[in-house]
Amino acid sequence: MHERVVIITGGGTGIGRATAIQFAGAGARVVIAGRRAAPLEETASVSDRIVPVPADLLLEADLERVIQTAIQRWGRIDVLVNNAGSFVQRPLAEIDQQTVTALFATNVLAPSLLSRAALPALKASQGSIVNISSTFGHKAAPTISHYAASKAALEHLTRCWALELAPYRIRVNAVAPGPTETEILTSSGLPAAVIEQIKREESERIPLGRRGTCEDVAAWIVSLSNPAAAWVTGQIVAVDGGLGVT
Repeated sequence: MHERVVIITGGGTGIGRATAIQFAGAGARVVIAGRRAAPLEETASVSDRIVPVPADLLLEADLERVIQTAIQRWGRIDVLVNNAGSFVQRPLAEIDQQTVTALFATNVLAPSLLSRAALPALKASQGSIVNISSTFGHKAAPTISHYAASKAALEHLTRCWALELAPYRIRVNAVAPGPTETEILTSSGLPAAVIEQIKREESERIPLGRRGTCEDVAAWIVSLSNPAAAWVTGQIVAVDGGLGVT
């Protein structure tokens, strides 16, 4: 990945942070984007190869600023990682329009808009898009139906974009992590006791007996972006300790 240019959304924490650090360690130049400046700055402090760009990816001006930061600094974009996402656990009886709209805006619309904005640069570099889905993008579960549906949409976008962009030699794949040690449960607003119960139950259901780490997932994102994966496109790679096959 030496001197390749990578954009990662949600790069301040969790999987995005681990991915940025691994890309930088492999020699890439990395732009990380997200709404909160402080976590982005903290991640960027790890390596001078990482540049933070606070941005709301639903705003056209912010999208353009993320893209132009990479192009103006390094003249190209080789990899786009659509990692930023939100999680909602709520039964159908308690769902409301605002919740569903915000969920799909973050998990489906924002990756679509950023991918569109990056497309000219990706065509020029014959680059790669990696979308971050979830085991529950293809595995049913109660009380997370709309979250799961948003990730299912992202997985199908991955397959469709892979076909659409193949003539430009742009590869599009997705990584579907299982339950991973990130801030996503805490940021969902669930009580601490409920979060701990969820973690215990998930660990018991995962065949390999534990929740994933951010580094587990990041390694696959970097691998799919590597030129060694040049004949891989349209794939959803499950990184979930076997949960998806239970």
